[in-house]
Amino acid sequence: MRPPQIFIASLLCLSASAQAFDLSGLVSKEQLGNLGRSVQGQSQTGEASASNSNSSGLAGVSNTDQVSGLKQALTQGAETAVASLSRENGFLGNDKVRIPLPDSLKKADSLMRQFGMGKYADELTTSMNRAAEAAVPEAKALLVGAVKKMTVEDAKGILTGGNDAATQYFRKNTETALTGKFKPIVNKSMQKVKLAEKYDQFAGRGVQFGVVDQKDAKLDDYITRKAMDGLFLMMAEQEKAIRANPMQAAGSLAKKVFSAIKF
Repeated sequence: MRPPQIFIASLLCLSASAQAFDLSGLVSKEQLGNLGRSVQGQSQTGEASASNSNSSGLAGVSNTDQVSGLKQALTQGAETAVASLSRENGFLGNDKVRIPLPDSLKKADSLMRQFGMGKYADELTTSMNRAAEAAVPEAKALLVGAVKKMTVEDAKGILTGGNDAATQYFRKNTETALTGKFKPIVNKSMQKVKLAEKYDQFAGRGVQFGVVDQKDAKLDDYITRKAMDGLFLMMAEQEKAIRANPMQAAGSLAKKVFSAIKF
């Protein structure tokens, strides 16, 4: 049997070891906690950091040049998007913006194709896209007008914003007016290509199968909405391309400004 002193000393050593182990664990937890907070902070400030980086790049560019350069780039982007969509097959030949049949008609399309009547759906789809192609040129004046009205604050918000900041600006400032401009053109085009007649043919066949309810398909509203979606999508692509490669910009000021914010 060991003397009491040795026994007590052994207990003290074990206690010290246990405390050391616990302290090590606490340190590890604290380190992990700090790491977690650091990652969270990076996530929360990532967008702000990008914005600050853009702002820093613009520090050497005057407000006048910033606004003028941005206007050059946005006018170029708007004109390019309108031109690409308003030509024949601008919508129909572009998988990104082609207007499909409304959801309410897709079931009928699938069923009719099984019975060799796919031509009705194809003719209707072509007519809808032709209507959109006819309406898009009306957007040019409205988009250029929105560029001219742009303030210094608007410009700074766009330049330091995300890849589609300009597109969102256009949507906010022109969408209502575009709807008013597009819809009459769509209606006129629908008459010109006898879209209502083609829809009646399609719907009539679909009714035979019990899969089409004509009141569910307001084609003029649907085409107008899809035409605007396609326009803004193409504008967003133009904007993203210029931000990624400022040398694609047409004007010297636009090149200067977007080169300053590229990082």
